[in-house]
Amino acid sequence: MSNFLPQKGDYKNLIAYQKAECIYDITCYFVEHYLAKAGDRTVDQMKQAARSGKQNIAEGNEAGTTSMETNIKLVNVAKASLKELQEDYEDYLRTHNLSLWNSNSTQFQNARSWCRQHNAPADYMRVCELRDDETIANIALILLHQADYLLMRLLEKLKQDFLQNGGIREQMSQARRNWRDQHR
Repeated sequence: MSNFLPQKGDYKNLIAYQKAECIYDITCYFVEHYLAKAGDRTVDQMKQAARSGKQNIAEGNEAGTTSMETNIKLVNVAKASLKELQEDYEDYLRTHNLSLWNSNSTQFQNARSWCRQHNAPADYMRVCELRDDETIANIALILLHQADYLLMRLLEKLKQDFLQNGGIREQMSQARRNWRDQHR
């Protein structure tokens, strides 16, 4: 407890963050190639939802040094933003008469397996250049489901950390008591 301000800063190592970064890059590519119409509000909405997913993981992690509450809230905002983006991709497929891959299909299974093993945006950019809008949207949806699962697990971990270690005030008080005990 003497180190009651553990520095976070490792958000780039979180797989949830890596997935969110891939989602952001895919979304930027997708909207520029398939939705880029002047005045289309969906373009900005999708980019902002993808950006919010990524940025709130980073901000929450950094804020977690002094506020577990802020960390939990921002991770949940990231999760909600990515859920909004998921709806946009599903809407795109539906309104363009494209297929939402069934989770039992070979396409889905192969893509999900590939996505589990790849967390670098560059890998997805190479794929986007070779695929059509239906495939890119379905890959984005697979990544969004993976990110959602990982963020749910992260929230559970943060909850357990809070229950085990308490918040910053509890940690500061305990650290002060420990310091006084050692210096008597």
